[in-house]
Amino acid sequence: MDYKDYYKILGVDRNASDEEIKRAYRKLALKYHPDHNPNDKTAEEKFKELNEAYQVLGDTQKKARYDQLGESYSRYQQRGGTPGNFNWEDWFSGSAAGGGGNVRVEYGDINDILGGEFSEFFTRIFGGMPGQSRGVRNTGRAASQPRPSYEQQVEISLYEAFSGTTRLMELDGRRLEVKIPKGARTGTQVRVPQVVSPGGPGEKSDLYLVIQVASDPRFERKGDDLYTEAPIDVYTAVLGGDTQVDTLSGKVVLTIPAGTQNGQTFRLAGRGMPKLKQPDHHGDLFVRVKVLIPRQLSEKQRSLFQELAHTK
Repeated sequence: MDYKDYYKILGVDRNASDEEIKRAYRKLALKYHPDHNPNDKTAEEKFKELNEAYQVLGDTQKKARYDQLGESYSRYQQRGGTPGNFNWEDWFSGSAAGGGGNVRVEYGDINDILGGEFSEFFTRIFGGMPGQSRGVRNTGRAASQPRPSYEQQVEISLYEAFSGTTRLMELDGRRLEVKIPKGARTGTQVRVPQVVSPGGPGEKSDLYLVIQVASDPRFERKGDDLYTEAPIDVYTAVLGGDTQVDTLSGKVVLTIPAGTQNGQTFRLAGRGMPKLKQPDHHGDLFVRVKVLIPRQLSEKQRSLFQELAHTK
């Protein structure tokens, strides 16, 4: 197994600040994002590699462990060692768990583009991510038995998935506040590391919160896009005008052009759900217009419609 240089992948110095690492990642992730490079396998692989690097360098605990590994590996190389002979077994365990009431969590999505496709280096050194095998891959070496993990379903509203939320939990007399990230969807897994005591002294196992997003009567969700319906009267459809549309961040004004047809759909860019791993980026909101035909007309209205019917 080869050592992966995450600093080189992100193009930053080993002494780079957290902000410099975040800035470099965002710039490169935007450049290689699959949405900007459709059907480009090279860009897709680069995007996965960037995300893997940021999963490590953007996490305080993983970064500290990775830096320790880097120092050991560098000294080993300086003595003339090769990757095949490096004692990787010393590093084949999960990252340490934090303590306290506010728990840092890792999250992933089984439908995410990265699901199950982290490198062997990442998976073996950091124990993988939710949605992957939670044990250690068998590569011919003796491997320790993985600790069991536990799952619990948590239901949140669509609005909570949009804005992010928290859940308070009590485990072994310890009160935990777990953050559920923006963009979570049904199937998203939030990992709370080493908080369950399965029985043995000093043993700690991970808890995975499996998210279920409740349906919302106003919106239909497809990936990161939302779909809704906006009723308008026949006069606005014919003459044009403005109507208010509900979004998860408040009402917005949609301009209806003259001659709009029933069922016509308008796209409001960036008004959909935040992307799970890029919460500053949003999907779109698609608004389907429903033209309301008046059931009762006054005599004057009926006369005007009849006049229009005779002039077509």
